[in-house]
Amino acid sequence: MITITSSSNPTIKKIKSLHRKKDRWISKQYIAEGIKMVEEIVDDGYEVEYLIYTDKLFDLKGGLELFNRIKSYKNLINVPEGLYKEITKVETPQGIMAVLPFRESSIDSMLEKANPFLVLLDRIQDPGNLGTIIRTADAFGVDGILITEGSVDGYNPKVVRATMGCIFRINMLHIKKSISILKELKDKGIKIYSTSLQGQNYIQEVNFKGPSLLIIGNESRGVADELLKMADNLIKIPMVGKAESLNAAVASSIIMYEAMRQRFL
Repeated sequence: MITITSSSNPTIKKIKSLHRKKDRWISKQYIAEGIKMVEEIVDDGYEVEYLIYTDKLFDLKGGLELFNRIKSYKNLINVPEGLYKEITKVETPQGIMAVLPFRESSIDSMLEKANPFLVLLDRIQDPGNLGTIIRTADAFGVDGILITEGSVDGYNPKVVRATMGCIFRINMLHIKKSISILKELKDKGIKIYSTSLQGQNYIQEVNFKGPSLLIIGNESRGVADELLKMADNLIKIPMVGKAESLNAAVASSIIMYEAMRQRFL
């Protein structure tokens, strides 16, 4: 175990920098914070760059038990509570965080199952939305999430917290060339569906049992026109009220559930 008390320590500076997207992608590392998140990391044996804790951990339910499981980690760092508060962005921190390497999946790994179901997120901006979508994707058996350029990144600390640990179980890939990726998937027999207010079919009329990909668009602007043109079918959610559209996370959850119902139930 290492004890660090100075905010000018190079390791502390590096950890602080991971709150910035640019620095996360340079180092290819991110922060996962809280007792539940670290428990999942330990349970599944994920690679850890650092584990940082403050003695406040011992005052929380499960804190001492967790410490006893991690106390032999070579990169375990103890910091004073004041210094921990400089590192964290959480309002009520639990006194434990991990620094982890990125775990980007590949298209091939997402297509390993016979009838994969993927989700492509087009310029999703809100960290809470993205975190909720990742969490729901894990719950409903989605085989992979593609995140386009211009979206909040999946390793943003707010996104990671909102996933409630599901980020460790979902295949995720950040992509720059959305059109070429969609062409590649279509060539592999993947049916492309996109949400649209001009949708031709309701989601229950669509066959999600075969290999397919769902496109979910930006919160205010929807799916980009060039991606809409790539879709084999534009789909919509049936609604009886006067609301014109749904929150991106809510809409994706409803469609992912319908896909799960068809594929597994």
